[in-house]
Amino acid sequence: MHSVRVALPYHLRNLARVEGEVTLEVASPVTVRRILDALEARYPVLAGTIRDHDTQQRRPFLRFFACEEDLSLDSPDDALPAAVAEGREPLLVIGAIAGG
Repeated sequence: MHSVRVALPYHLRNLARVEGEVTLEVASPVTVRRILDALEARYPVLAGTIRDHDTQQRRPFLRFFACEEDLSLDSPDDALPAAVAEGREPLLVIGAIAGG
């Protein structure tokens, strides 16, 4: 098991009633899917907020970043960088801003 850090946007931290980063235990290989599974298991109120209940696809206005890379369009089953798996860097869940 890996101790992984996740940084959530304000509205999701507020919904889950957490402050700062969340630390989760995730099995190898550490992937976005496994992190989200662990996050939703620990904070059931977040189920459906980051990814669709049925399709499991990322919500359009959320992005995933790690180690200064945008991972939003990568497969959720791709292994994340070692720095994330080792807890040195967080997986960032960022709320995108749209408007005109």
